[in-house]
This record gives sequence, structure tokens and C-alpha cells, in this order.
Amino acid sequence: MNAILFALLAITPLVAGHGYLASITVDGATYEGNTPSSNSVSSVIRMIDDIDPVKGADNQYLACGQNAQKAAKVASANPGSSVSFKWVNSAGGNWIHEVGPLMTYMASCGSGGCTSFDHSNAEWFKIEESGLRSDGTWAMADLAAGKSATITLPSNIKSGEYLIRHELLALHTAQALGGAEFYPACAQLSVGGSKTGTPDGTVSLPGAYSDTDPGILVDVYDLSGSYQFPGPAVSNLAGNTARDVVESAAVNSTAAQLPRRMSRVMRSVNFAQ
Repeated sequence: MNAILFALLAITPLVAGHGYLASITVDGATYEGNTPSSNSVSSVIRMIDDIDPVKGADNQYLACGQNAQKAAKVASANPGSSVSFKWVNSAGGNWIHEVGPLMTYMASCGSGGCTSFDHSNAEWFKIEESGLRSDGTWAMADLAAGKSATITLPSNIKSGEYLIRHELLALHTAQALGGAEFYPACAQLSVGGSKTGTPDGTVSLPGAYSDTDPGILVDVYDLSGSYQFPGPAVSNLAGNTARDVVESAAVNSTAAQLPRRMSRVMRSVNFAQ
């Protein structure tokens, strides 16, 4: 197979891989979302109007996705609840991209509640991040295998209504400035209980990232050292500020070696979209 054909096959999933958050599950209760611009379901997920990725760290849609709209409902949760995110491609099948981290943020909707809250004013804190694993695969690969991404809410989080923001950061074209693809989505939660924990720091989105951050402008097919997650450290509320990083020198699996062999071909293709 010649290099040009190999490169074309490598980028074939780019368009089909664009997609959206189809549903969330909170402690076993599933809440369906809308296909972009359909508005056919009264949902807890803020509906976007375009399956394309958000491009650029200063993009106004970085918070909750392309022109995301307030949702009509909130999902019931509690401190320590399990929340799963089901992502699909544009045709409703499995997510396609396999390379990149997953990150989860939350933001209080304040006393007025989430159904009327403007996410451009949100003060975000990170509760989870997962990236490159010891076998050389990325957390995003689970979505391509048809699995959901599951996180646990902080066990001491104060009661109230929150946006929960799940973000996929696809890095297959991130070796060029502006090549990283952000796929953020937001859902609305009402957290019960009597806990009083609050975050020790918050960030704005956009604002927390730069296009030149080492976790955003990065050649993952020739990664040297640890992958560095963009944005803030995991919040004190999550009980663990350690980042899920793996030294690439310790990765010896075939899964890690293949992307490095691909790097010369991938870098030779113009990925501008």
C-alpha cells in the first residue's frame, strides 16, 4: 500500500467520526438526548446544532458545544453518584476517534437552577480526567468500542443544581496548530444530599486552554515524555489531584508502536478543515 493511500485511509474516519452525546445514565436511570438540531426530546442534555468539532481554544462554543441550548429538565443525582456518557458518531453508531483524553467538569447553576442558567457564565472545576494508558491505548478508545465513559461525582459535593460537562479531546491531527478537535457536551444535574463541599478553584471556558498548550498542540504519534492534560488539575472535591499520565518510554505494546510508525505519513497530510 503506498503512503498516499495509507494516509487517506487513516483520515477517512474524520467526517464520520464527528458526533454527539446521545445519552447520560445516572445511577442506572438513562436520559436520552437529541440528535443535533432535532429538539424532539425533552432532555437533560443541552442540545447542539452541529456535529462538527469545536476548533480553537478561544472558541465561544468550547463550554458546551456548537450553539448549545438550555435543556428543559434536570437529572436527579447524589454525592458519589455514577454518571455514564454515551457518545455516538453522526450515524448513531460507535464513536470512531480513538486517540485522545476524556475530561469531566462541573459548574454550579446557582440559585436560579440549570434550566435558565447561561453556561457562558459558568465557573468550572474539573472532577475527572483519563488519557494515555499503560497498554498504549487512550481512554477515548473505549468509546470507539461502543462503551460508555463512566465517572463518579465527588462524594462531598454541596447539594444544588450543576452543569456537568464531558469533553472528548481528539488528538489525531493535533500535531498542527489548531488541529485538535474539542467535543464538549453539557447535561443538567440536581444533586441532593446534605454535603457542603465546594471547589477550591474554578476556571472559565473558553479561557482555561491555549492552542499551544502541550496537551493540545502535540504529536501523539511521536509522543516524548508524559501526556499533559490541558486545563486545571482535578479539583479538591474529587479527593485526588494526581493526573492520569503515563511515561511514553514505559509503553512497549504494539498499540503504542504502531502510531509512531504512522507519524511520518500522518504529518505529510494537510489536515486543515
